[in-house]
Amino acid sequence: MRMTLRALTGLCLVLLTPLVASTGTLYAAEQGTGKTKSAANKTKEKVAAKANTSKTVAQKNPPATDKRKEKVAAKANTSQTVAQKNPPATGQNRAAKRDTRPTAVAEQRKVGLAADRESRNKEATQLSGRGKGSLRQNSGKPSALAAKSALPPPRETAPAAQAYQKRNLTRALASNADLWHEPGQLAVHSGSALVVGQDAGELLYEKNANAVVPIASITKVMTAMVVLDSMPNLQAPISISDEDVDYLRGSRSRLGVGTVITRETALLLALMSSENRASHALARHYPGGLAAFIAAMNRKAASLGMAHTRFEDPTGLSSNNVSTAHDLARMVAAAHRYPLIREFSTTPGVRAEVKGRELEFHNTNQLVSSPTWEIGLSKTGYIQAAGKCLVMQARVADKPVVIVLLDSAGKQTRIGDANRIKRWMESASVAGRLPTPV
Repeated sequence: MRMTLRALTGLCLVLLTPLVASTGTLYAAEQGTGKTKSAANKTKEKVAAKANTSKTVAQKNPPATDKRKEKVAAKANTSQTVAQKNPPATGQNRAAKRDTRPTAVAEQRKVGLAADRESRNKEATQLSGRGKGSLRQNSGKPSALAAKSALPPPRETAPAAQAYQKRNLTRALASNADLWHEPGQLAVHSGSALVVGQDAGELLYEKNANAVVPIASITKVMTAMVVLDSMPNLQAPISISDEDVDYLRGSRSRLGVGTVITRETALLLALMSSENRASHALARHYPGGLAAFIAAMNRKAASLGMAHTRFEDPTGLSSNNVSTAHDLARMVAAAHRYPLIREFSTTPGVRAEVKGRELEFHNTNQLVSSPTWEIGLSKTGYIQAAGKCLVMQARVADKPVVIVLLDSAGKQTRIGDANRIKRWMESASVAGRLPTPV
């Protein structure tokens, strides 16, 4: 009995052991499957989350390919727009450009010329407005030859147009009248001016040259010619009297009443230092007296063809002594034939004995002492009605010329004008464009 129970118990154990083992295995398998499923679910959730994130990023940042496509499309549109605005240069377009280029250059030249004329007119107006009188209201007018040499011949090329514009810009920036860019550009500040060739009388420059104006002490050139024409004894003494004193304008003189000097010394001081008392004394000692002398002055002027000239006294202190630049050029050319007038009017200075004292007298034209000038005759003048005046015969650019400058304002204007004329002629000579008869 006992053996049977033990056997049964053992049999049961034998039978139950595999069953328990399979059940444990099944349970373990189920647990593993659950874990596997859970891990798979987690993986799916992660993948889904990544997919959602990728979609969000994709929405925010579209693919680079799309961007490139958009850029390419934008460039294509831009190219089309540019192509519409600027069609390709076909043969017809190139021909049209070639045809219009000369026209554009010509238009640029016209604009440049207009600007240049306007600049010169403004400059002349400003300069003429500085002084008094109607003469300064008119601008200077260069000769036709000067106008010819003002600009180079037109060339219908782009470089020529650029050079012309550059030259106009230079003129605009350096519009001061003292600066000279070309031989044809000459600006004179004096109210009336004239430059003529002495040999043939060719006109080189003029400004209000026919205006009848007071001439001040330029008168003394005519006084000297009339004195010398009478063939006087130059070593004869003449005296300064009260009649020779200037009570009209009160001008000063170092020749006191009672001074006795030779006629030659009086002539020298009248021409060199513009001594009014010496000039008046010469006229008073003329055969027939002062009235005869003034009559002789007007006859001499008429014989020289000075149709617009009138003298009322031998000194120029009277504003009724009038002439024109053209008439004075005739007078200077005639006076240059008198060796004594040439010598005395260009003497820089002398020491003369006056009442037992030696006094120094100097030329009123500082240019006669300049080594850069070759002056053959000179005379200055000034009264308020006439302004500063200057006449000269000189050799400029190896050419003998007569220069007349009237109605200048300021101490150095007439000297400055003379120097500008000299530089103008020398520039023209160097450039091979020396003025010729007009």
